[in-house]
Amino acid sequence: MAVTSMVSTVFLLFFFFTLLLISANSSSLSPYMKIQEQDKDPFVGFNIGTDVTNLLSPTELVKFLQTQKVNHVRLYDADPDLLKALAKTKIRVIISVPNNQLLAIGSSNSTAASWIGRNVVAYYPETLITSISVGDEVLTTVPSSAPLLLPAIESLYNALVASNLHTQIKVSTPHAASIMLDTFPPSQAYFNQTWHSLMVPLLQFLSKTSSPLMMNLYPYYVYMQNKGVVPLDNCLFKPLTPSKEMVDPNTLLHYTNVLDAMVDAAYVSMKNLNVTDVVVLVTESGWPSKGDTKEPYATIDNADTYNSNLIKHIFDRTGTPLHPEMTPSVYIYELFNEDLRAPPVSEASWGLFHGNATPVYLLHVSGSGTFLANDTTNQTYCIVMDGVDSKTLQAALDWACGPGRANCSEIQPGESCYQPNNVKGHASFAFNSYYQKEGRASGSCDFKGVAMITTTDPSHGSCIFPGSNKVGNRTQTVVNSTQVAAGEASSRSLSRVFCVSIMILVTSSILLPFW
Repeated sequence: MAVTSMVSTVFLLFFFFTLLLISANSSSLSPYMKIQEQDKDPFVGFNIGTDVTNLLSPTELVKFLQTQKVNHVRLYDADPDLLKALAKTKIRVIISVPNNQLLAIGSSNSTAASWIGRNVVAYYPETLITSISVGDEVLTTVPSSAPLLLPAIESLYNALVASNLHTQIKVSTPHAASIMLDTFPPSQAYFNQTWHSLMVPLLQFLSKTSSPLMMNLYPYYVYMQNKGVVPLDNCLFKPLTPSKEMVDPNTLLHYTNVLDAMVDAAYVSMKNLNVTDVVVLVTESGWPSKGDTKEPYATIDNADTYNSNLIKHIFDRTGTPLHPEMTPSVYIYELFNEDLRAPPVSEASWGLFHGNATPVYLLHVSGSGTFLANDTTNQTYCIVMDGVDSKTLQAALDWACGPGRANCSEIQPGESCYQPNNVKGHASFAFNSYYQKEGRASGSCDFKGVAMITTTDPSHGSCIFPGSNKVGNRTQTVVNSTQVAAGEASSRSLSRVFCVSIMILVTSSILLPFW
C-alpha cells in the first residue's frame, strides 16, 4: 500500500508539474495569439516618416502613439531605438527594407540572414513585428532594381524560416497603383504586362506564404489626374445619390467611392493571373492638407473629410462591392507632416500632426470609439463659432442652461466667468459645460450649427472652463469620473467591432432635443 501510495503521489505531482509548464507556455504565447486574433479584423494604422524637424524621441513617440490609441504602424526602415521603445506595448509594426538596401539583400542570402537577425530576431516577440515591406514602389520608382526584388523577398523569408518566425511575420512589397492599367471599371483591370515576369512569381510566393499584396492607393491622385471625369465627392467617400455612383457595366456593381474601386481592381488584376487567395493590404492612403497653386484641392477640409470617412468606412466593415466579405486594412499616410521633404508643398503636408505632436486638423468620425484624440492631452472643448447672430446664439444658450442641464452657475453675475458679459462668452462656457457633461459624445457640440470643437483651452483669467487641466482637484475629479464612465460605456458597446480603440471628434450622429 505504501509503495502504491507513493507511486500515486509521484504521478500526481508529475501531472501537476506538467500542467504548470503547459499553463506557463500558454501564458507566454497568449498575448501574441490574442494579437493574431485581433488582426483578423480590419484595422487602421499609420505610416511614420522621419523627415521631420525635431521629431519626438522614440520614447516620446511611443507614448504619443499610446495616448492616441494607435496600435498599428508602418516604418520606412527598422530604426533600432524605436523598435526598442515599442517593446511590450502591443503596438504592431511593419518594418521596411529601404530601396537602397535591395542590392545587398537580393544578392546575398547571408546578408538577408544578417538583416533578419539584426532587425527582427533581436526584438521579436517583445516588439510585435508583423510584416516586412521590402522596398517601396520598386517597379515604378527604381525599375532597375526590379530583378532583385523577388530574390530579396525570398532570402528574407528563408531567414525567417531558419528562425522559425515565418508563420508570424509576413514578407511582401508595396506597389504603386500605376502597376495596374484600365482600373475603371475594376472588372477590366490588369497588371501592366511589362511586369508579368515578376508579378506572376511574386503573387505565387504571396499565395504560398499567406502574405498580402501591399498596395499604395491614393484617390487624391486619381482625382488630380482625372478632373472632370471622377467627381470629388466620389474620392472623399461623401454620400452619393444612386445617379452619382460609379457602375461597373460588366458586373453591374455600384461603387460609392474610388478607394473601393481601386482595391477591387487589384483583386481583378490578380485573378487575371490566376491568383485568388491573396488579400489586399493598403499600405498607404491619404490626402494632403496643403498644396501650392497647382494643387487647389489639397486643403484641410478635404484631408479631414477623406481621412475621417476612410476610418469610418474601414470600421463599418462593409467590404468592397466585389468582396463584401473582406474589408481591407489601411495604413494612413501619414502620422506627421514631413516638413523637410522637397517640394511641391503637398509633399510636406500629408500628416495628421505637426512634428511637435499638435494636430494639423481634427478628424470627424462619429461612433468609432476612442482612437485618435488628435490632442496630446486627450482634451477638446466646445465653443461658439465666429459670425453667429445673437438671436440664434441666445436660443442655444437658453437651451443649454435649461433643458440641456449644463452647469451655468459660473456665468451668473459676480461669478468667475460672468465677464465678458456678452452672449458669445456665456454661450461658449455653457456649450462646453454641456459637451463635457455628455462625455464629449457624438453630436454634443453642435447647437444647431453655432458651435465648434477646439483643442485650445478657452479658459481665461480666473474663469476655468470644464475639462481644463487648470481645474481644481474637486472639480477635476467630477469631470474625470464622467469621462471615464462614458469611455467605459463606449468600450463595452464597441468591443465586438473594433480591434483598436479609436477616439474621434464627432459631428452629428445623435439627435439632441434642441436641434
